[in-house]
Amino acid sequence: MKINGKAYKTIWFDKKKQCVKIIDQTLLPFKFKIVSLKNFNDVIKSIKKMQVRGAPLIGVTAAYGMYYASLLKDNLTFIKKKGNELKKTRPTAINLSWAVDRILKKISNIQFNFKEIILQECEKICLEDIAMCENIGNYGLEIIKKIQKRKLNTINILTHCNAGWLATIDWGTATAPIYKAFKNKIKIHIWVDETRPRNQGSSLTSFELSHEKIPHTIITDNTGGLLMQKGKVDLCIVGTDRVASNGDVANKIGTYLKALAAYDNKVPFYVALPSSTIDWKIINGKSIPIEERSPEELNILSGLDKNNKLTKIDIYPKKSKSLNLAFDITKAKYITGFITEKGICQANAKSLKDMFQ
Repeated sequence: MKINGKAYKTIWFDKKKQCVKIIDQTLLPFKFKIVSLKNFNDVIKSIKKMQVRGAPLIGVTAAYGMYYASLLKDNLTFIKKKGNELKKTRPTAINLSWAVDRILKKISNIQFNFKEIILQECEKICLEDIAMCENIGNYGLEIIKKIQKRKLNTINILTHCNAGWLATIDWGTATAPIYKAFKNKIKIHIWVDETRPRNQGSSLTSFELSHEKIPHTIITDNTGGLLMQKGKVDLCIVGTDRVASNGDVANKIGTYLKALAAYDNKVPFYVALPSSTIDWKIINGKSIPIEERSPEELNILSGLDKNNKLTKIDIYPKKSKSLNLAFDITKAKYITGFITEKGICQANAKSLKDMFQ
C-alpha cells in the first residue's frame, strides 16, 4: 500500500545492509520512520514495544527473530530456546508461535547451517501473507458488492482497531475488502473506532485510509452502537489475533461490544483472517490467553502540542489504579462469517474444518 504516493511493505530484509527493516508504528501518524532491526534483541524489543503489531506482522517479525537467533549460535537447541523467548513477548496473537513453530519444523532435520534456510522461509511467509490478504480482499469485495446491489448510495463500513496493511505485510485483513472496493470505484465510507487505549484506529487505520484517499470518520469506541441503531452502518469488518477451533474470536478489546451491537441491530459482522490465525488446539474462546499490558497505556496520552512537538501527558489521578486488558472474546454465535484466503465460511467448527482441513 502507499504512504505519500510511494508503495511500502511493513517489513522487509535489506540485502545490502543485511538487516530487517520495519516502519516504527509507535511514531505514527505524526512521524514516518523506517528503522533497522539488527539483531535478536532488536526483534524482541520491536514486538514488546509494539513498533510492529498486528498478529500477521508479529508472526513474520518473530520468524526474522529466528533468523537472528541462528546468527548467534548455529545450534538447534539454542534456536529453540530463543524461539520460546519470542513466544513470550505477546501471548494472545497465535501467529507469533505459529511462525516460530513453522521455522523450527523447517530446520528440524538439519544439523547446522540454518541461517539461509530460515531466511528463505521468512521471505516465503511474507509472500504467502500478502497473497492471503489479497485473497481476503477479493472475497470480502463480493460481500460489499451484494450490499451495493440493494443500496445505491454510499456503503458505510465500521471497523475496530487496525487490521490494515500496517498489521500485516500488505493489504491488511479487515481493510483488504475496503481497498478492493475503493479500487473498484464502489462508494464507501469507513467508520473508524479510535480504539482506546493505544488508539490504533485513529492513529493507524485513519493514517492508512488518508493516504489511500478513502473517505472515513473517526469515532469514539462507544459510538458504533448508536450509529447502528440509526441505520448508519451497513457492514462491520474486524480482524482477529486468534480464532478458536469452534469459531470464537479474540480481538482488540471492544470488539465483543461491537459484535453485540451488530447482532442486536441485524448488521452483518464479519471477521477477516488468514488461516495462520486459527488455533486448532484451542476448543473455545475461554481458553485463549488474554494479554494484560502496562497501565501506563491507559494513564498516559501522547500527541502533538501547540508547538508541534510530540509530548506525553497524564490523564488519570496518580493514586487511581487501572486495568489494561488488551483483548476480548467474541463468541461465534455473534459472527456472521469469516472472510479467509480460501473463501467465506460460517463461524463454527464444522465450517472451519471443511474450509481448511
